[in-house]
Amino acid sequence: MEARAGIEPANRGFAVPGLTTWLPRRSPKPFLSIDFAPLEQAKSPFDPLLIMKIKSLLCLLLFSSILASGQTRPNVIIVMADDMGWSDIGCYGSEIETPNIDRLAQNGLRFTQFYNTGRCCPTRASLLTGTYPHQAGIGHMMNDTGLPGYKGDLGSDVRTIAEVLKPAKYSTYLSGKWHVTPKIHPGSSQHNWPRQRGFDRFYGTIHGAGSFFDPNSLTRQNTLISPYADKEYEPEVFYYTDAINDHATRFINEHKGEDPFFLYVAHTAPHWPMHALPEDIEKYKGKYDDGWEAIRAARYQRQLDLGLIDPKWKLSDRDAEAWKDAKNKEWEIRLMEVYAAMVDRLDQGLGKVIGALEKRKMLDNTLIMFIADNGGCAEGMGRREGIQYKDSDPDILRPMKATDLQMDMIPKRTRDGVVMKQGTEVMTGGADTYHGYGKAWANVSNTPFREYKHWVHEGGISTPLVAHWPKGIASKLRGKFEHQPSHLIDLMATCVDLANAQYPKEVKGQKIVPLQGVSLKPAFSGKNLRRENPIYWEHEGNRAIRIGKWKLVAKGANGAWELYDLDADRSELNNLAKVQEDLAKEMADKWEAWAIEAKAKPWPWNRRKTSFSKKRIFNLAPDANLPMGDAPMIAKKAFEVEVQIEKQGSGILVAQGGDAHGWGFSIEDGISKFFVCLNGNVETVTAEEKLEANDSKIFAKLHSSGQVKLHAGKRILGNGKVSSLVREMPVDGLQVGRDEAGTVGEYKDEFAFDGKIKRVRIKIN
Repeated sequence: MEARAGIEPANRGFAVPGLTTWLPRRSPKPFLSIDFAPLEQAKSPFDPLLIMKIKSLLCLLLFSSILASGQTRPNVIIVMADDMGWSDIGCYGSEIETPNIDRLAQNGLRFTQFYNTGRCCPTRASLLTGTYPHQAGIGHMMNDTGLPGYKGDLGSDVRTIAEVLKPAKYSTYLSGKWHVTPKIHPGSSQHNWPRQRGFDRFYGTIHGAGSFFDPNSLTRQNTLISPYADKEYEPEVFYYTDAINDHATRFINEHKGEDPFFLYVAHTAPHWPMHALPEDIEKYKGKYDDGWEAIRAARYQRQLDLGLIDPKWKLSDRDAEAWKDAKNKEWEIRLMEVYAAMVDRLDQGLGKVIGALEKRKMLDNTLIMFIADNGGCAEGMGRREGIQYKDSDPDILRPMKATDLQMDMIPKRTRDGVVMKQGTEVMTGGADTYHGYGKAWANVSNTPFREYKHWVHEGGISTPLVAHWPKGIASKLRGKFEHQPSHLIDLMATCVDLANAQYPKEVKGQKIVPLQGVSLKPAFSGKNLRRENPIYWEHEGNRAIRIGKWKLVAKGANGAWELYDLDADRSELNNLAKVQEDLAKEMADKWEAWAIEAKAKPWPWNRRKTSFSKKRIFNLAPDANLPMGDAPMIAKKAFEVEVQIEKQGSGILVAQGGDAHGWGFSIEDGISKFFVCLNGNVETVTAEEKLEANDSKIFAKLHSSGQVKLHAGKRILGNGKVSSLVREMPVDGLQVGRDEAGTVGEYKDEFAFDGKIKRVRIKIN
């Protein structure tokens, strides 16, 4: 047999009688040619010549297979959207234009029952490590409760996909959001930043959310940067979604060598704030004028038409006011127009990534997986009546320098000095606005399911998974659906499998948590996944277990278990817990055993009172920092706070809790504020009168009725009411003069008081 055209004799490999092998030194596809003539000449199956030939053939096939696997292993790209619901892309029923994702789906495989963990930080920890988030130390957010599963920082006893694939000769790149460490400020430890956790190149944000026009904690490699003083990337208009996609494209274009790469593209879109470019918003003008009920019904019908959902699955009840009763329709419509524009822009940039792969002839052997980190978000960010300014003197411009670092999740001003605004009278979309799209539109995003981000009913944990890999997904499956349940924990296992990598049992004497998931590779050829264990969830006491078609799920640490047959009722409308009591108990017992083994328990959500301090009066120093167990036990309690000030200033006087539950007391430009966080929603009582220069003692009192009284000495500063006492003991501790880790209020991290506090006294009534 002759060598193929273009392969010179100098590139030939080796020869064995009966076997001719051409192994071009730089070819990605070793070419094997076998001469069967000597075998045909053998007189007996036991002929020594035949045995020798077979042995030689098998050895050569094995050796060639090893070489081939080293050169044809796929590139792997994981693209993740942030706070995007199951139905928000075209190929899952949306009216939003996502032609590039839809193209991947048309030529790939759509998973209909792929799951995340219901929240951003835990999802990222689980995706990166192939373990459950508690095993990675991030059972909640970036707050350390002192419990093993809730350290709020990525553990040293887990490995990232990048750390596992690098020894297998993969280049490793990350563009976008990290959010698995609380250490984001200049000078803080970088031990858990991407470059220290296996990534060769990194561009993105260490923190979780922020302005799309001036993102906080923006970093290149290990250096915090300003997007307006970055000589390596100078677009006409900086928009973070574009920056993420442009850098992902750059990493592909600049990838060198024949070894494959792993690329993680972690978007912040369409997470709040609702920021989009004008031309993208304009595309959706009029699209949502009929309101959320009509859009939700249309998505449900498209899902039926696509064959994505079973007609037996009913559309869950509307979980919001009727559109006809909406108070500010124009404002609500604008929110969804901007949200759609954000998803659209993400898809546009993904088209650039695909184009770069095509240009380098890499698309056929690249596995692209598109997912989201949790369901649609019902958080009411910025949804208050009236205009709220995030800084004083809104009529005065106070520009930032190009070199100034942006470290605020909610900036006080835009880069050109305009004050940031919230409230229902502010039309969202521009750099000087900061809103979430709200519960009603999140209900649309999660069509047809119940609940949202935070919860582990289907609306909170269901994500699209579009998998595209022409060389690895059977042609008969392209454009089809894959219905086997799967989870983020499976992505590491899939990467290890496809990369022929070794997942370590131990690193530098540290035992590594074993892989929890299974490879998705069998599904790419129509085979069953080799899953032996149930799939589990826990977040904020919300918990679930999935075994086959059965799902057991509960809301909150004290919520009753509900049981659903997801084959018949994936909308979770027909609770069978009392009908199938034995099954429900068996699954609950399995969940409890897993929760202890996986460090989901002990959890901080419903500790008994005996676990907390029994003190009723706390006298605290100006730098006090109390962990959860030593902090005031204020769950469902009225209490009062007295702060003695030596020098007035602005910032947090005292704060207890984080972004789920808590309370805080602050001064901002001479105005005292008391606020509570109730299941993620912040309610604030603001003083009507400013502090006077000689005010040295200020007070806040929360009554059992929710009434709040603010005063300085005997002078009343203001009154107001919150809807409830703090319902649960906050998992974050208490700090005086700042708010560390997860923040209670809508302000920048820590919001440290710039005056001087003498002492703080808290009395529980």
